[in-house]
Amino acid sequence: MEIEDLKKSVLSIDGNVFFDQTIKNLNWFNIGGKTRILFKPNSLKGLIDYLKLYAQRGKIFILGNGSNVLFDDETYQGTIIKLGKNFSRISLLDRTTIIAGTAISQKKVSEFAKDNNISGLEFMSCIPGSIGGGIRMNSGCFKKEFKDVLVSIQLVDFQGVVKSIPANKINFNYRSIELSKDLIFLSATFKGKERDSLEIEQYMNDLIKKKEIAQPTKIKTSGSTFKNPINQTNKKVWELIRSSVSIEKSYGDAFISEKHANFFVNKKNAKSKDMKSLINFVKEKVEQNTGVKLELEIVVVE
Repeated sequence: MEIEDLKKSVLSIDGNVFFDQTIKNLNWFNIGGKTRILFKPNSLKGLIDYLKLYAQRGKIFILGNGSNVLFDDETYQGTIIKLGKNFSRISLLDRTTIIAGTAISQKKVSEFAKDNNISGLEFMSCIPGSIGGGIRMNSGCFKKEFKDVLVSIQLVDFQGVVKSIPANKINFNYRSIELSKDLIFLSATFKGKERDSLEIEQYMNDLIKKKEIAQPTKIKTSGSTFKNPINQTNKKVWELIRSSVSIEKSYGDAFISEKHANFFVNKKNAKSKDMKSLINFVKEKVEQNTGVKLELEIVVVE
């Protein structure tokens, strides 16, 4: 389907469609060119209608909070779909079970759990991404991951078919899950345990303090660049980087954080090619020095 034909066809769809949209402001790195199409559905029906119209006519990328994404400098030749407020609802199913839309932030879900005396989701207070991104990455910190609290996922495939998958039917890995990329997560059900909200709040504050001490904040970064190589060495990835690369190494405005070597930073106006050059350089040097092959945790979109 040509762009001009698509422009006419989408007028009846419940959502907002933007063409040749700049995407720098849609990700934490503040890096990227444009996307051919950006679609923000207002409802599930709008999303399904768009998928049926667009399906198999080009690439689709689902964007959450953009907290772990590196876009290319060139135009993305497809559709970026970003779910909005109607996919950000949150409610209680029972006293210890939460249903959350996948566009809502993990931080807000952890706060909702605390306010309702539900423990087990405190770790989400330290993760900046959306619930959808958290599922896709099996996000976690402080020895807790999504797999530990997830009950089920409600989703739609790229053909517009809505499904529900129980968590016990999903294979979870370290920072990934074995589910097709041709799925859009709509909502998720989480199970916690009853606990006094003041105790939960204290624990959350302790986790946040630990994170702020160890990791940089209020800068243009996408969090952990590489996964910890848990099956290759006992060392953390930041230790491998520190021992293999000068912390002052940079490409253009792409730098390694002085506070945490696994956080790469856009100091000002870094390009995607600068960040990729830094990533590849560090990956190569770590393998040369330690024999460890690093795997990306951030998602590179091309």
